[in-house]
Amino acid sequence: MKDLDQYWRYSFVGALLCAAAIGIVLRIMSIQADPQRLKQLEAEIEQVTKVQKTIVPARGQIYDRWGNLLAGNKKVYEIGVELQDVEDPQFIAHAVSMIVPDIKYEYVFSMASLKPSPSAVYATLTRFAPQEAVDKLELLKKQLKEDYVANGKDAPSLRGLVYYPHLERYYPEKALASNILGFVSRDNQGYFGVEERFNELLSGKARTVLVPTDPNRVEEMPEVPNGASLVLTIEREVQLAMEEIIDDAVAETGSASGTLVVMNPKTGEIIAMATTPRIDLNEYWRLEEVFPPGSNIPFNRAVGQAYEPGSVFKPLTMAIALDTGAVTPDTVFVDTGSIEVGGIFIVNWNRGAWGPQDMTGCLQHSLNVCLAWVATQIGPNNFYRGLQAFGLGHLTGVDLAGEVAGRLKAPGDNDWFASDLGTNSFGQGIAVTPVQMAAAISAIANNGVMMAPKIVRSVINDGYQHDIEQRVIGMPIKPETARTLSEMLARSLEKESSDALVPGYRVAGKTGTAEIPIPGQGYTSNQTNASFVGWGPVDDPQFLVYVWLEKPSTSPWGSVVAAPVFRRAVEKLVIYLNLPPDDVRRRLASSN
Repeated sequence: MKDLDQYWRYSFVGALLCAAAIGIVLRIMSIQADPQRLKQLEAEIEQVTKVQKTIVPARGQIYDRWGNLLAGNKKVYEIGVELQDVEDPQFIAHAVSMIVPDIKYEYVFSMASLKPSPSAVYATLTRFAPQEAVDKLELLKKQLKEDYVANGKDAPSLRGLVYYPHLERYYPEKALASNILGFVSRDNQGYFGVEERFNELLSGKARTVLVPTDPNRVEEMPEVPNGASLVLTIEREVQLAMEEIIDDAVAETGSASGTLVVMNPKTGEIIAMATTPRIDLNEYWRLEEVFPPGSNIPFNRAVGQAYEPGSVFKPLTMAIALDTGAVTPDTVFVDTGSIEVGGIFIVNWNRGAWGPQDMTGCLQHSLNVCLAWVATQIGPNNFYRGLQAFGLGHLTGVDLAGEVAGRLKAPGDNDWFASDLGTNSFGQGIAVTPVQMAAAISAIANNGVMMAPKIVRSVINDGYQHDIEQRVIGMPIKPETARTLSEMLARSLEKESSDALVPGYRVAGKTGTAEIPIPGQGYTSNQTNASFVGWGPVDDPQFLVYVWLEKPSTSPWGSVVAAPVFRRAVEKLVIYLNLPPDDVRRRLASSN
């Protein structure tokens, strides 16, 4: 009887199991027969085994033209606490505050003491701890574990303390080329320079994806392409040398600021762009110490600050006059010391009369009266049409954030007056940026062809390098006009034995000294903007250098303070660019 009872019990259990199996099979068949329900079930399973995560790609790196790293990435760590695992918040706070820079004990203790809950499972202590801090914490963890094993007693605990690596922007050269590069904040946003101008390209595209919660399935983590990298046109060694030269010039002349731009007039490539002030980009949060709010100091004066250039502007006026046939190099003007244009009288820088002068003499002695007369011979329509052809009053399109266009008034504007024709001819009443002037003057150095200034040489993306094409942005004067004017400007420097002359190399150029206007008061300031622009070698220009010193105190004259800066820059450039002296170069060319 007992055996019979057991038989029925086993039969009953077996029947139940068979029924359950049949039910499961039927359920599976019904789900498979219903594709929508099958997808829903798969989604529910995936939701349990995977979580959403935003994967931020590594930001692209920035190099100089020879591959020297200017902006890269370094590994840092997010340190946090898994609240459910914390045993000793007090010791966690003590350890972290002692080892990790700039973290307060009170903050860590309050975070580590939070009660775990469905809405509070993890607390971030810092997102940017250096590698050495994490190494010290790991060593401390190991020591605590060894103490516990050796002594067999309770010890201070760092349980719950965790770290996660990620990348932070890093500038190995600190302040070098900082005005060109800009910086990246800790939210991965670029500010100023190429970091801002190419932020989207450099940062790549973040993706929000489902990732496995099981660490054994880490290989299923999707890959996200890194951001593109940039190769700049600047040369690290030249940039460093130009920064040292302009820093020394600012100190020696007591100037408020200094800017020095080196450009290849044949290609538009900027070889160096040095300006003051600069900051260590690794400490970008000190920005307001160097550029105080309300000070109106641009991050990069070369592209972000327009000023009245003064006589350095005169080559553009002479270029238009020669090109339109208004004058020739041999045209003689009798300088009586003043000229009336549009109802105002214009005088020379020394208020003197210079008598008969050909056009080279007008440039050599930088005669305002002569250039104002030249502008009247051109006429307002041709004069302003010519200046617009040189790109004045417009953005150059240089690939840097923060460029301003300056201001070129012209007939038809409400604030243009007939007298502006005279004053604009020698760089007064017009606002330009250094890079604007460098681009415009490059047309004189480059046989009349004006190239777009560029700072990015190529883009590296997905393993391929894409070179950025050189771009012609105009031909404001004829080639013969450019060659004639270059020769005139070279002779004018040689005749006055300028401080800009470089032994062994023939250069062309022009000084500039401009009074600084005070809003509503006219030109009553005793301070000036001192400038110099020059290029060489004259027969085959390889460089163009633009110098601007703001409010020099040792001397107001560009010929005294700015011309020597040009000479020092060229003396360095010919070495870095491997340019032999003119006579050696000609002998080498003839022997080939």
